[in-house]
Amino acid sequence: MSAKILEGGPIAEQIKAEIMAEIEQMARPPCLVAVMVGDNTGARMYAKMQAKSCEEVGIAYELKEFSDEISEADLLGEVQSLNEDANVDGIILQMPVPEHINARTVQATIAPQKDVDGVNPTNLGRVVMGHPEAAPCTAQAAVRLVEETGIDLYGAEVVVVGHSEIVGKPVALLLLDEFATTSVCHIGTSDAGMLEEHTTRADILIVAAGVPGLIKGNMIKPGVAVIDVGINRVKDPETGKSKTVGDVAFDEAVEVAGIITPVPGGVGPITTAMLLQSTLLAAQA
Repeated sequence: MSAKILEGGPIAEQIKAEIMAEIEQMARPPCLVAVMVGDNTGARMYAKMQAKSCEEVGIAYELKEFSDEISEADLLGEVQSLNEDANVDGIILQMPVPEHINARTVQATIAPQKDVDGVNPTNLGRVVMGHPEAAPCTAQAAVRLVEETGIDLYGAEVVVVGHSEIVGKPVALLLLDEFATTSVCHIGTSDAGMLEEHTTRADILIVAAGVPGLIKGNMIKPGVAVIDVGINRVKDPETGKSKTVGDVAFDEAVEVAGIITPVPGGVGPITTAMLLQSTLLAAQA
């Protein structure tokens, strides 16, 4: 029996409608500034998506572009200027950045109250203290999808595959706050040949490893809720064209799982909506 497909689009639209209603009551619209260094195709596409989504809900959006030759010191100065600009409510650093720029240093320079992507160390620390609104947007999106499954999290067996700072670690912390029994797997788990031991016992499986098709159908238990955070570009062997796939072998997993998110169309739309929500909260604060 095929799993229920949990689409992110309708949930994102609901979030955006709530944001729009809030903004209509404000004296001025929130303002989000994205900082982009160089001309990366993926970063530019994401910026276009951000601009479109901001326009839909009434958030003012500005993309500040800098040459890939800008020094880290000069870039930090530009970020500090945005921190001091009272008309700017939110700041996000578009990834990736050139090799001579330390992304963590730049993200740590963004004022915590304007860090709408939840990557400043102060905000990551707030997640540890139980503040979900401070978490990275993708982590918030994954948790929102978990909530949409309707599964009682108290004591539920949750397995997170991937331990990045923007998804795996904060997702695990957020679900621990809901008293889920949470395990985190990573490359060490896989290298030890133990990954399947963990994934097959999960009631909820969240995969954010960045490895296309890592989780096969025989690695999950029947009825599990699968949240696939992976976004990978691969070449279709039949057509030779590029396509976007997740970290879960969807065609296999959909026949075993109870609920599963698609890629694309699952976590992605909600991640963008969470960025808008974070910008609204920053403006209100």
